[in-house]
Amino acid sequence: MFIKKIGIDLGTANTLVFVPQKGIVINEPTVVAVSLDDNKILAVGSEAKEMLGKTPETIVASRPMKDGVIADYRIIEAMLRYFINKTCGRIQFFRPEVMVGVPAGITSTERRAVIDAAMNAGAKAAFIVKQPILAAIGAGIPINTPSGNMIIDIGGGTSQVAVISLGGIVSASSVRIGGDRLDQSIADYVKKKHNLAIGEQTAEEIKITIGSAIPTKEPVEFEVKGRDLISGLPKTIVINSNEVTEAISEELREIIKVVKMVLSETPPELAADIIDKGMVLSGGGALLKNLDTLISSVTGVSCCIAEEPLLCVAKGTGVALDNLDAYKRSIKS
Repeated sequence: MFIKKIGIDLGTANTLVFVPQKGIVINEPTVVAVSLDDNKILAVGSEAKEMLGKTPETIVASRPMKDGVIADYRIIEAMLRYFINKTCGRIQFFRPEVMVGVPAGITSTERRAVIDAAMNAGAKAAFIVKQPILAAIGAGIPINTPSGNMIIDIGGGTSQVAVISLGGIVSASSVRIGGDRLDQSIADYVKKKHNLAIGEQTAEEIKITIGSAIPTKEPVEFEVKGRDLISGLPKTIVINSNEVTEAISEELREIIKVVKMVLSETPPELAADIIDKGMVLSGGGALLKNLDTLISSVTGVSCCIAEEPLLCVAKGTGVALDNLDAYKRSIKS
């Protein structure tokens, strides 16, 4: 079967590739390893992530997306080529149509650069859609209706909040806080309070296993291994879920501040729709325990988590690719 359409969710932490009728075919870290000697790309995705923090001086493994913004276009082009080739096979009889989900705050110059990168990587046509719109489509929200729908998409590098009506964004804002910043806050907290140095992967494991947006009456405990900052030797400590809540509280406050700001800028008619329907949470950050409860209690508006929040943007690309005419208002090509 010849693949003619590909949807790509270019995330800070992970890149997902969606093919209509097949679903998610690739879910790999947004990491690239480059050789400094000849400026050659050595590995992309999972293979490159395994090299993070373990490379010799001649090799650099890095993330080309920083806080939801593209830091290196040459590497993004190489990544897109890698994912297109991996999806379609190296010998392609048809150049595929590619849709790329990009952050809502992207400039017209950046958008043009992503389109050029996709075309150079082997696309016949490239479409650019803002991630909050794709997240809403993937969450099953009817965005083309004359009604207000609010999506909160919390990714690895950014949290994007948007009110969508008639296929377009009415009011939106974003903050460069996402899963990566929460991990960093946990690592900083453990270092400050327990004199223990831990890596970002350990911090992420703590967040996923016992992280909670609000304190609980019966905190859950978790054993953490790291390096004692005083003796320099390996050490094990026990941390509980309420400590994690304390560690990430400042970041969550910033995200909620953006949600409140977007709500305050929403036209009254659309605000009334959002009160009736509630807000929808998507992205990996939506999986943080009790985050929907925290947002609801602070804003007074009900909040629910989308089905498969991690996959919303990628699934949205698939739906939009299959219905290009229906979503033409939302698409830039």
